[in-house]
Amino acid sequence: MTIRILPLNPDDYNAIQQAAAILVSAFKIHWPNSWPDMDSALQEVRQSLSPDHISLIAVDAGEVVVGWIGGLKNYNGNVWELHPLVIRPDMQFKGIGRVLVQKFEELVVEYNGLTIMLGTDDEDNMTTLSGINLYPDPCKHISKVSNLKGHPYEFYQKCGYVIVGVIPDANGHGKPDILMAKRVA
Repeated sequence: MTIRILPLNPDDYNAIQQAAAILVSAFKIHWPNSWPDMDSALQEVRQSLSPDHISLIAVDAGEVVVGWIGGLKNYNGNVWELHPLVIRPDMQFKGIGRVLVQKFEELVVEYNGLTIMLGTDDEDNMTTLSGINLYPDPCKHISKVSNLKGHPYEFYQKCGYVIVGVIPDANGHGKPDILMAKRVA
């Protein structure tokens, strides 16, 4: 399979539409409130085209978008937030996400970034950090985290990211945001 990683062109209406459609379809299963419709997804994709952002697409040999990654500059460019990463559901588990993350990391280094951070929500009891009260010692729970239902935090660990914290109840009682980071420079 031939996959190319390209910057998302702000004038490429078709690619923008495809990236937004992937965002809606891929998040529908576990995070249906994230981007429930094309309007919200298009807003997210267009925002990624702003200055101080990175927006990359993965396209197949037919120039069809099969994945998209976005990110924004924080902390005067020392830290970049990876948000979001999405792969078309029928193309997942083929290495496309890893290639997108790698290219994103290379660009962050080119822009003199030092660290990449991300948040990966657990709203569906996919890890042992969900469905419980993480207070008063969130770090104790982080040290014993387990993946129960294929949560993406393990994908990011395979890419070299580590859990650096958690925001308990970020998405409601017992629904944390798992914070991860990686030094790239």
